[in-house]
Amino acid sequence: MLQFIQYLKGYVCIRVWGYSPERFMNLCSNHDILLWNIENHGEYNTMCITVKGFKQLKGIVRKTGTKVAIQKRCGLPFFTPRMKRRKIFLLGLIGSLFFWVWMSTFIWAVDISGNYSISEDVFMDFLKENNVYVGMKRKEVNIEELEKKIRQDFGIVTWTSAKIDGTRLEIQIRENEVDIGEDGGGSRSGGETAGSQIGGSEFGSNLIAQEDGIIVSMVTRKGVPLVNVGMEVKKGDVLVSGSVPVYNEDTTIRNYQYYDADADVYIRRQLKQKEELPLTYEKKEYTGEEKKEVLVSLMDKELVLRMGKIKYENFDKVTDKKQIKLLENFYLPLYFGSSVNREYVVTDNIYTKEEVKSIFSEKLIKYMESLEEKGVQIIQKNVTISKNKKNWQMNMDFQIVEKTGQNIPIVPQATERQPDGNR
Repeated sequence: MLQFIQYLKGYVCIRVWGYSPERFMNLCSNHDILLWNIENHGEYNTMCITVKGFKQLKGIVRKTGTKVAIQKRCGLPFFTPRMKRRKIFLLGLIGSLFFWVWMSTFIWAVDISGNYSISEDVFMDFLKENNVYVGMKRKEVNIEELEKKIRQDFGIVTWTSAKIDGTRLEIQIRENEVDIGEDGGGSRSGGETAGSQIGGSEFGSNLIAQEDGIIVSMVTRKGVPLVNVGMEVKKGDVLVSGSVPVYNEDTTIRNYQYYDADADVYIRRQLKQKEELPLTYEKKEYTGEEKKEVLVSLMDKELVLRMGKIKYENFDKVTDKKQIKLLENFYLPLYFGSSVNREYVVTDNIYTKEEVKSIFSEKLIKYMESLEEKGVQIIQKNVTISKNKKNWQMNMDFQIVEKTGQNIPIVPQATERQPDGNR
């Protein structure tokens, strides 16, 4: 702040030499004349002084026998007169300032982080559908409404945060873990996980099995367990009932109390998965021929600069393009970069047995890692690779232990209702 004030008032950098420069500086201090950036160069000293202070030096220089010379004039008072002689430059400077201020009122970049299951293209399409796009005015972005809309449209998103920093819109999301479905993949809409509770029913909820299997572990926290460890259950079977009977003294049921059943139930079951690979594949072989080009983009308009035309029948384009920014978060709708077009020819190749094993092995490892990340324990696996007239096949047969249980509302029988409506 002090430097800014000094710039507005103006100051000069001076050189002081002669009989007693130390006495010169002491007298300046006694007369409240501010000196800064003082440097000793042996035969002379350099320092900075305000314009007002410089005008008061005449008597001090005479008393101390020193000499003073101006080396540099700095600040707005010295800049403005020069600008008056350069009116076109001054008008251009003022126009540029207004232009950058005007540009700062728009969104020129969107940064999305935390999205693993939702691709960036899908997210950008969602933003366009909700009238959030690059080039819109900052004041038109309703942050609270955008965060709410993200959570509503993407059931897998459990938390989101959006903010505007400079000319950039930053969106951070957190996704729920993906559950294992019938084929070992996919996610449940609404973010339901094993052991989730729906509740909200007047008569509580039962915990039912989500898959066929054999119970290997069970800990009940609330409700009446209807199965035991070692029992085989089918999908949809009630594991824990939320209807808790209240008995009379003669052991007859007087009424029922209803709860949301809660338990940790683990089952052992079979999980099958199949992967396929064609017998042949197309392979790109690059010829070594390539053509480079320079790219300049403004908004959605792109200018390509290159020598001659691209005459390749098949080619890959590798583009490296960056968005221009003045400050850390002051992005502009201007992109600059380059691209390389590389020619290739397509050849038909047949997978060897070793290549098939290598590809399937990598797929198997990734699939097993995805199961383990979701808390699934693999206790046995059987993998076979076969070949038919159309393709290669890898059949995976796993024996796994996983958590199961989904809450569904209780629909009580007529016998469970009391005549007076009490439970």
